[in-house]
Amino acid sequence: MTDPQENRTELEEFGEFGLIQHLTKPIKLHHKESIKGVGDDAAVIDTGKELTLVSTDMLTEGVHFDLMYVPLKHLGYKAVAVNLSDIYAMNGTPKQITVSIAVSNRFSVEALEELYSGMLKACEAYQVDLIGGDTTSSLSGLTISVTAMGTVSKEKVTYRNGAKENELVCVSGDLGAAYVGLQLLEREKQIFSDNSLVQPDLEGKDYVLERQLKPEARIQAVKVLDDVDIQPTAMIDVSDGLASELIHITSQSGKGVQIYEDKIPIDPATIMAAEELGLDPTMAALNGGEDYELLFTIKPDDYDKIKDIEGLHVIGHITDANAGCHLVTKAGTLVSLKAQGWNAFGERNEG
Repeated sequence: MTDPQENRTELEEFGEFGLIQHLTKPIKLHHKESIKGVGDDAAVIDTGKELTLVSTDMLTEGVHFDLMYVPLKHLGYKAVAVNLSDIYAMNGTPKQITVSIAVSNRFSVEALEELYSGMLKACEAYQVDLIGGDTTSSLSGLTISVTAMGTVSKEKVTYRNGAKENELVCVSGDLGAAYVGLQLLEREKQIFSDNSLVQPDLEGKDYVLERQLKPEARIQAVKVLDDVDIQPTAMIDVSDGLASELIHITSQSGKGVQIYEDKIPIDPATIMAAEELGLDPTMAALNGGEDYELLFTIKPDDYDKIKDIEGLHVIGHITDANAGCHLVTKAGTLVSLKAQGWNAFGERNEG
């Protein structure tokens, strides 16, 4: 008899994105209204005058969050905000969400009320409607699944695969803060586990902690681009680290990229906290993830429109595919970019 273990393939051999690609390869779309399926920030459905966008994200206790230091209200807010980020990354406007949770009996009704109060706060902040979902039991912990729906005009929908050679690579806000905030929380958790009498040392770290615990979707960046009449040629939100997202855009666009270390926006508070933790701020920006900023490409002719806009940064340019994906360091060295960010099936369980 053949040992079934002989043909077993471990999940970490594929990684999250490799597994998605492997499992979804046989998928065929049967309806002409299904414009875009798996492979972008959101699915795209042609509903007539506009396109409907649909995106789903799942957060699992012990994998995506640790309730030892994540308040339930913040978790509820984050679960919604990070999902809406996918709709903005398609240049769209979120309208509705559904929420499903699997919860164990160690949670009280009051605890779930706190979780939902955070979700409703996010719905109010982004003006979206919570229109349904499902609740079921779990044998261990808490799992949250949010589906976001939105709309975008056919002229403005933006995919990951539209980048062209010589176009400019831009990013909103700043990067690395969420990862540094997570490492800070993990450090304090370990200290507390070793000695519960030691109080957390979080003074002066408000910025990186907020970026980890209560991230915001970048609605303002989308509005600013529209105000100055810039249509991004490709766009994605930075959920898995700058390097991973650049590789998504370039691989789907069939191009390469060159970015510059001294152009990557990193907040001074992030740099200070990273150095205290012995982390390289640039590596946190490249590989940390959970920043939920928007990474996008624009035509070279749009440079004058964007160059003076606060909060939007040009960090590099698109190259020929044969040139590969590279970072030019502050020392002028060319370093190959690798997708080393969040991998749900690897050994890491943070970021």
